[in-house]
Amino acid sequence: MNPVQVRGEVLSIKQAGAYFSMTVVASGIAEQTRPGHFVAVAVGDDDGSMLLRRAFSIYQVASRGVYGGTVEFIFAAHGKGTTWLSRRRPHDLVDLVGPLGRPFTLPKEPANCVLVGGGYGSAPLFMLADALRKRGCRVDFVVGAATQDRMFGALDAKRMAASVAFTTDDGSFGEQGRVSDVLPAVIDKAHADVVYACGPMAMLEAVYAVSAAAYNGQGIPTQLAVEESMACGIGVCMTCVLPVIADDGQTRMMRSCVEGPVFPGDRIRWDALGTVPDDALGAAAMTASVEVPQ
Repeated sequence: MNPVQVRGEVLSIKQAGAYFSMTVVASGIAEQTRPGHFVAVAVGDDDGSMLLRRAFSIYQVASRGVYGGTVEFIFAAHGKGTTWLSRRRPHDLVDLVGPLGRPFTLPKEPANCVLVGGGYGSAPLFMLADALRKRGCRVDFVVGAATQDRMFGALDAKRMAASVAFTTDDGSFGEQGRVSDVLPAVIDKAHADVVYACGPMAMLEAVYAVSAAAYNGQGIPTQLAVEESMACGIGVCMTCVLPVIADDGQTRMMRSCVEGPVFPGDRIRWDALGTVPDDALGAAAMTASVEVPQ
């Protein structure tokens, strides 16, 4: 994979509930993208003060067509940068770098896969579902959100999956509760071999706990795409680090944008998130984290 920088034309931007979907011509990025990759998007005008890019998971790509390769990503207008992005219109130009990060790993043999998404964290799971189905895998979805308007991809999930469970915190769509409330039953019914998930860190921790306890404590593996704040997207600024157990058993502060965003759930130090644990390699030299604007 060779990430490239593209100044691409916006083909479309549309609102999907509480979120925005943007499709940009991005030949060179689209052709290399795998499920779990992300793009880093420049925001603000050329003479503006918003220097940091914003990272978004890739929802879909088209590697060929009338316009060449295209990339579609989902975002919420939370702050100045994403609000600026939401005001772009077709034919505007947007600067992207990608594909970035380490994608999901696919099973070598057909497997029963449960995909769990929270909010617009569900976005990268639909490319993943396509890839899994092409390998003969069974796909079951659990999709959650705080409210109905923050649910993303409900129709896609129904179309692609053997079964779908929806949850909302307020009960406005599907069952009232969290994805972790219904996940045990989905794992058992699907005879799941692996769980893939993307969403807020608290959700991912709960998904990992359920998966580790599955089948009377035998557990099943998890691949989790973390949502740590990213500033540069290329591993320079160290903003998105989190404690992860490396192959040698040593805890290291790994960069979500380079070593991730996908990590095995049993490698993440859930007990030490947001900190630099004393036993982490180089802990004494680590500096405090930097808050990234939205």
